[in-house]
Amino acid sequence: MTQQSLWQFIMEQQEKLLTQIVQHLGLTFLSLILAIVIGVPLGILIARKRKLSTPVLGLAGILQTIPSIALLGFMIPAFGIGAKPAIIALLIYALLPIIRNTYTGITEVNPTVVEAAKALGMNRSQLLFRVELPLAMPVIIAGIRTAAVINVGVATLASFVAAGGLGEFIFGGISLNNTNMILAGAIPAALLAILLDQTIAVLQKSGYRLFQKVKYIVPAIVIIVGVAYGLTSVSHQKIKAGFTPEFMGRQDGDLGLRSVYGLNVNPVVVSDAIMYKAAYEKELDLISGYSTDGRIKAFDLYVLNDDKKIFPPYYAAPVIKTKTLEKFPELEKTLNLLEGKFNDSIMTDLNYKSDYLNQTPEKIAKDFLIKNKLYKNSTHGTGQTVRIGSKIFGEQYILAEMYKMLIEGYTNYQVQTKTGLGGTKICFDALMNDAIDFYPEYTGTGLLVLLKPSQEELKKVTQSPDKTYRYVNSAFQKQYGIQWLKPLGFNNSYALMMRRKQAAELNIKSISDLKKIF
Repeated sequence: MTQQSLWQFIMEQQEKLLTQIVQHLGLTFLSLILAIVIGVPLGILIARKRKLSTPVLGLAGILQTIPSIALLGFMIPAFGIGAKPAIIALLIYALLPIIRNTYTGITEVNPTVVEAAKALGMNRSQLLFRVELPLAMPVIIAGIRTAAVINVGVATLASFVAAGGLGEFIFGGISLNNTNMILAGAIPAALLAILLDQTIAVLQKSGYRLFQKVKYIVPAIVIIVGVAYGLTSVSHQKIKAGFTPEFMGRQDGDLGLRSVYGLNVNPVVVSDAIMYKAAYEKELDLISGYSTDGRIKAFDLYVLNDDKKIFPPYYAAPVIKTKTLEKFPELEKTLNLLEGKFNDSIMTDLNYKSDYLNQTPEKIAKDFLIKNKLYKNSTHGTGQTVRIGSKIFGEQYILAEMYKMLIEGYTNYQVQTKTGLGGTKICFDALMNDAIDFYPEYTGTGLLVLLKPSQEELKKVTQSPDKTYRYVNSAFQKQYGIQWLKPLGFNNSYALMMRRKQAAELNIKSISDLKKIF
């Protein structure tokens, strides 16, 4: 099978790409105009009342330093998911350069010019609009230019809160190890930033007169982009679906729902960090999830039966290079202490403690090892350092802590954890590049994301968990020099889920039953 080129991918996904570009522009323009409406008057105010400048600029600076993901997270409880929290977060990021440049532009107007204007009898309003703003306009527009470029970049994160944009392709590609998908999102985002920057640069050079001419056109453009964004984001279906970026591009995901079940649920793309709560709070009705996730229990969600079997076995096991096992001879035996110690309900309960009861991964891991008589106090080893990686969700943090405690208790090795590495591609690349020594992976992910077998081969090897494990272990050793150690015993497969009460009301028990409403 020949590898798909970037151009082929873009042609195949052109409709979706166009939708994402419109959404990205909508988020950028709407947040930027709101930032201008708030930021310019604030800049004028602190230029008039200099005592307010330090607290106002200080607060704007503090808001600017909040990490983008964290800021979006803070927005969700107040504004839910979708465009609203994304626009407010982008507005906050755009404020500092606009306020600061407005303040700087006005305060740096030559005092002689100001005094001359006053001598001509101008009042404060005339002085502002006829003298200070025209002279400060190039500096103000420079601030708007900076804010616009910042917002184009930060808007890629809007996909985490189901607001759309080019981040859907970028983060989906990272999760799926799909370079074409990453580039299909990243290249248009970069081009949009350059285009917007150069367009505003023309406005900056032209000065106040051009600004006066376009002041009626800009609101019209904003309204048009806003309407277009709204049309691309509206769903006319009875229930609203939300899938993760990774689920959207997988055969055991949205692609499988379309090809095997004949379902096009027109989902919004949302981060797995918020989708469970969004379902619980009725902002989403159908979500993609993970079968051992503790939030299923916490939010009383109902897992739909995969009656046509598109989800292969996802048994967890550590993946590690053969040469690493040779470097650390005690490691394999130590890691295999967890072989078969889990089942689905045990892992779900551990995840529940993390996701809902807010227990730390360290406590959960230690309690589990003690209960299973595996815990030993650290030997405070002085040997070589083993680096453990993990993806960015609770279950992986818990497993990484268990492995850390086992290695420290049973060997003389030192341990360094590199948790929260993101999706499959980041973890696997880190393993291949020797940035980490091992991490917990899932057989279904190894099969579909990294090996990508043909449909015929896929059917053969997914008939049982054991067949899937033997296939991925053999193929990984041949292709990458990587071994899968003994499975832990639980199957964390993909799943579709709804609120239990809603599923009962609609009489939906399996994925095929969704055809009643889609």
